[in-house]
Amino acid sequence: MQEFLEIGQIVNTFGIKGLVKVKPYTDDINRFDNLKNVYVETNKSKKQYEIEEVKYHKDMVLIKFKGIDKIEDAEMLRNSYLKVDRKDEPELQEGTYYIVDLLGLEVYSDEGNLLGKVDDIFNNGSTDIYVIKDELGKQLLLPAISDVIKQINLKEKKIVVHIINGLL
Repeated sequence: MQEFLEIGQIVNTFGIKGLVKVKPYTDDINRFDNLKNVYVETNKSKKQYEIEEVKYHKDMVLIKFKGIDKIEDAEMLRNSYLKVDRKDEPELQEGTYYIVDLLGLEVYSDEGNLLGKVDDIFNNGSTDIYVIKDELGKQLLLPAISDVIKQINLKEKKIVVHIINGLL
């Protein structure tokens, strides 16, 4: 299991006082309200920053870090990723998973056929979509709904799915 969880990416600066604009990678955008510190990762170096202020603008999060007071300082953080220490995160509700834990899991049909591995997960606006890739690189897109996703077993690193009509 990964030690750190990626919760967003700094995509731009905002204003001239050192705010950064963050694209959130989370279902709960308001989770940023409770953060005191966050790690900013750039080119494999990670530095912890104290959060001074959080605002929201459209579907983006605006963050003011302590010590980042000018646009030039904020500019240096552009394209960095925000990470939090996994051990500090609250337990997820049953049936809820971190994307990072699902990537690479083997996906089987309920008949026992290996369909491939979870290659990516994205949201289409109404539900998450699991991108399953087989050994030949062929993709299968599966909606993360109870009719399709039957079982997720992190210990066995596998997902069992039911292929409903129209998915193949």
